[in-house]
Amino acid sequence: MASTKQTIAVGNHRLEVSNLAKVFYPTTEFTKGDVIDYYRAISGVLLPHLKGRPVTLKRYPDGVEGFSFYEKSCPEHRPSFIKTVAIRRRRDDKDVNYCQLNTEAALAWAANLANLELHVALGSARAPHKPHSVVFDLDPGEGTGVLECAEVALRLRRLFSELEREAVVKTSGSKGLQLYLPLNTRVTYEDTRPWAKAVATRFEAETPDAIVSKPSKEARRGRVFIDWSQNHPAKTTVCVYSLRAKEHPTVSTPVTWDEIESALDAGDPERLVFTHDEVLERVESHGDLFEPVRSLKQRLPKLD
Repeated sequence: MASTKQTIAVGNHRLEVSNLAKVFYPTTEFTKGDVIDYYRAISGVLLPHLKGRPVTLKRYPDGVEGFSFYEKSCPEHRPSFIKTVAIRRRRDDKDVNYCQLNTEAALAWAANLANLELHVALGSARAPHKPHSVVFDLDPGEGTGVLECAEVALRLRRLFSELEREAVVKTSGSKGLQLYLPLNTRVTYEDTRPWAKAVATRFEAETPDAIVSKPSKEARRGRVFIDWSQNHPAKTTVCVYSLRAKEHPTVSTPVTWDEIESALDAGDPERLVFTHDEVLERVESHGDLFEPVRSLKQRLPKLD
């Protein structure tokens, strides 16, 4: 298929885009143009969570049914308005120039590169080794699903409430949930990583038939994996409001604790699945439910 190019205006920038009719999600005929439109429409609540953050792209040149690749180094053929930040890798002492997607035009540019998913670390570009929060990635093993993850999320929330701390939760946009404990205070991964591991291993010890804290696929069977290892400067987690490369254009979506409980009470996992259009409607009605992750200041509590 011959490439079809055109130029669009995004804010104060002119951006060349191509192949807007190319289908990226065949089941729903969601196109590359639709991906760009979504990221532009969601930019008002997404950009504050990307501002000043190094971004890892995950690109799908032929859509969700084709091959994909992660891209940490920002493409050299980027326009001048795409800012980058050099972060030194500890394992080989080399700099990686990450993209910073701080504007609507930057989001549209990335989407035009067939970038469907946005992945971010917990630290900022200025302070990559100082996380703003603790994250627990709740990943359902074979034989479990998002409702089992919801049960674990509620248990984590109860623990944090006992410690007088607030937690925020979002769907992964895939199979599980991701729970964040906002901090926005002076901590390092040397503080948060062992703390998160201690929480995960405590839960595993309390209910070993339901929870595992180790990444083994065999160990996960019939259990929810509490992935505490995401609390590391080299690790990334899918960004809130990012599309996911699934059969449908689902989105990593912030949800309320009432919604978590309601889905459990109804036994309905579909209540915790949201597509791009539903997310835009939710933002219109509720604003940014994930905002506390950026603004809420809490000290890392001590565990008994």
